[in-house]
Amino acid sequence: MRSRLANCGYNREPFLFSAYLPVRLSELLPGNTAVVHTVEDVGSADPIARRLRDLGFVAGEPVKLVAFGPVGNDPLLVQIGFTRFALRRSEAARVQLQAAGASA
Repeated sequence: MRSRLANCGYNREPFLFSAYLPVRLSELLPGNTAVVHTVEDVGSADPIARRLRDLGFVAGEPVKLVAFGPVGNDPLLVQIGFTRFALRRSEAARVQLQAAGASA
């Protein structure tokens, strides 16, 4: 029986966290929870990175990937606390995560 993710063209194996290597938010599967490690700045005064931090993507904050968009798995529905955000995959790729129990 094919999973719902496989039916929409997403054929990736479940992601396993390494306790020491950060992964990108764009690499999570729906339902996975992790902790924000860093937000990457592309240049000085990067407006996207600043906006992500303003929205709550700060080190130590738990984040959950709730769902993918219907076309091309974009955008991503992400939850921080009780708030949900729709992020483009390119924006989510800037957020590096660690497993919930990992130390930074």
